[in-house]
Amino acid sequence: MQERSSVADLAAILREGLNRYSPGEKLPSSRALVERHRVSPVTVSRALAELVAEGLVVTRPGAGAFRAASRPEAPRPVDTSWQEIALSAEAAGDQVPRSVDASGVLATLAAPAPGVIELNGGYLHRDLQPERALAGALARAGRRPGAWERPPVEGVPELRAWFAREIGGSGGALAANDVLVTAGGQSALTTALRAVAAPGAPVLVESPTYPGMLAAARASGLRPVPVPTDADGVRTDLLADAFRASGARLFVCQPLFQNPTGAVLAGERRREVLRVARAAGAFVVEDDFARRLVHDGAPALPPTLLADDRDGSVVHVRSLTKATSPSLRVGALAARGPVLDRLRAIQVVDSFFVPGPLQETAVELVGSPAWSRHLRLISGELTARRDALVAALHRYLPALADGGLHIPYGGYHLWLRFPDGTDEAALTGGALRAGVAVAGGRPYFAAEPPAPHLRLSFVSASGAGELAEGVRRLRTACDELGTPVG
Repeated sequence: MQERSSVADLAAILREGLNRYSPGEKLPSSRALVERHRVSPVTVSRALAELVAEGLVVTRPGAGAFRAASRPEAPRPVDTSWQEIALSAEAAGDQVPRSVDASGVLATLAAPAPGVIELNGGYLHRDLQPERALAGALARAGRRPGAWERPPVEGVPELRAWFAREIGGSGGALAANDVLVTAGGQSALTTALRAVAAPGAPVLVESPTYPGMLAAARASGLRPVPVPTDADGVRTDLLADAFRASGARLFVCQPLFQNPTGAVLAGERRREVLRVARAAGAFVVEDDFARRLVHDGAPALPPTLLADDRDGSVVHVRSLTKATSPSLRVGALAARGPVLDRLRAIQVVDSFFVPGPLQETAVELVGSPAWSRHLRLISGELTARRDALVAALHRYLPALADGGLHIPYGGYHLWLRFPDGTDEAALTGGALRAGVAVAGGRPYFAAEPPAPHLRLSFVSASGAGELAEGVRRLRTACDELGTPVG
């Protein structure tokens, strides 16, 4: 049984049995609960923590856990109906709705119910996360001199230098002083959007693209303008047209293993993106989220756009999170010129700085032999799981898999087009009832989508068997809806 379901089960048992105890009466010891329910001490501790959070149990250090006193009468409900007007009213001249749709992001962050196979996640399965290496790095980081003091607002120098080498390449295109350490990639993206574009301004985005970026843009008061992509990345001929038509001064892209298509921006188009942006007097935000998620046997990766940028047009976003753990929220922004001062100012206003112990943990991790071993491990595992998902698609959804499915050589997802007329919402809902969580394609488009899609992740499942079973359950949902899939 998975740890999180064990915790939920034990918490339910303890919750049901609380009526046997009077308020203030002591519950059985943790050791007794371990023996009685045949679970680990960690499971007992987490289950009791849930009851404490619910106000049902109180703990006293050295004494144990006790049933809490009876809850007071529920307070009178608060009338918040006035907020609908306050949150919807737009100031004079506002051109962008103030509401923010985070559903596309929440769909990949919500933990599935027990028994549901997760094919919509965006982080490494627990079996692939370097937990032992992270624990060791955290322990060493906590003992570093000055680790608990206030860090520089720009970031710990060692970490800035490491990111500079990672982003700029061996040619030394980037200096440590060109890098700001951020609290993960999402924070970096939000900072970059706010630094470069004014509220109400248009921002060019790939179509389709990462829903978290679309949500961040709209939350910042920006107007996403879609630019179509194909198997070679963004259509640069249409990019030039979009700059002229919209007057935008910002383009956000993922040149490597694009989310959700998995495309890699072709060589000539890389140069054209930089040329077109420079001609428009615009910035390019390069979200390089998946560079460390390359698969076995992949060709040499192209350098970052920033490494080829000679005009300071590129603001680069990088993160350690995708290749490690969702809780190692450490990333970087890299840029050259006055825009770096703007980025720094916004980050300082928003969050002051990234906690020093977390930065020091990142330094310890990437500087240890375990880092390269971990990258080799996930490279092989991602390859095996990608191939397992592709094989399952050919077996259970052959009409879709045989119709031009793009197989990426990096990243963690496949982008699946469904027949015209497919009801995405009904399909994702039916899949969930069948026991598999998948991501509908609608949130990945800034405007009306040209066709129904699903994004299937192979990184959040436990292995080949779970991937195959997940696709089989998806086929069940397709059959119930009458969707022709093979």
